[in-house]
Amino acid sequence: MDIQEVQEQIDISRGLYSRAREAISAAIVGQKKMIDGLFMGMLAGGHVLLEGVPGLAKTLAVKSLAQAIDASFKRIQFTPDLLPADLTGALVYRQQTGEFIPRKGPVFSNIVLADEINRAPAKVQSALLEAMEEKQVTLGDNTYPLPDPFFVLATQNPIDHEGTYPLPEAQLDRFILKILVAYPNAQEELEILRRAGSGNPRAASRVISPEDIRRLQETAGLVKMDERIENYIVSLVSSSREKQRGRNSWSRYIEFGASPRATIYLYRCAKVQAFFEGRAYVVPEDVKAAAPDVLRHRIVLSYEAESDELSADDVIKNLLSAVAVP
Repeated sequence: MDIQEVQEQIDISRGLYSRAREAISAAIVGQKKMIDGLFMGMLAGGHVLLEGVPGLAKTLAVKSLAQAIDASFKRIQFTPDLLPADLTGALVYRQQTGEFIPRKGPVFSNIVLADEINRAPAKVQSALLEAMEEKQVTLGDNTYPLPDPFFVLATQNPIDHEGTYPLPEAQLDRFILKILVAYPNAQEELEILRRAGSGNPRAASRVISPEDIRRLQETAGLVKMDERIENYIVSLVSSSREKQRGRNSWSRYIEFGASPRATIYLYRCAKVQAFFEGRAYVVPEDVKAAAPDVLRHRIVLSYEAESDELSADDVIKNLLSAVAVP
């Protein structure tokens, strides 16, 4: 398919995306970055981690997303006493027939909200890990595929550490994006106040289907990327790794760099960003726009970064400024 045909396909598909985004925006005041991040994760075929203090509409945004695309949705409140079977399901003995039958858990949904994911112990996180990576669940001797599409949208609170279990690096790497949810501005908070005071909260209307999401994924995958942009993505990710130490003054702030999974996800997300902009080809600005959300949870900072009070985003800014743009 040549670039003109791709552009025509994008122009058609953007109507679906616009309807879904408007439906969610009707229920959520502001939070443009969060909404765009949720759609980017879905269209890139990955899972999304939302981090922010309580009360920033993270749960409402995920519920509204499920309503807008008319998808099956389950919310799982992660707690320290949660068991893997509470997530995946279990085999139940049927006395009448003398056999075990599978009782599928809430993870068998198109969209799964893992609320406060870092409150669950390691066994539960491992059970979720198989579902996220393999899109399947093993119950007894049998393996059951999860619905298509399948997305895990997880939330965590950055300020509450009592009774939490930090997510292991292996599981963090499974999330295609980590989105930092910010406070609303004064005008947005005033609108939130008025909606809450009216006693008539708005809900997202059903405007697209799971089949439409798959169609949007296919369209985003058609976006063209020049070989120079591909090399730029590889250079960005590899510059965070140990073999690159010493080349830049800021490299001492990185203990461990991003994995090859970051390269793949940045490639996909740059295409989705170009789709959002209505273009049939990727430009370096698309890569730069997606890089912070893709990389911030994959770069492990050193003690020097902590002592200098630098965040992962600060290091990523240095990385983006240091790597030559094609």
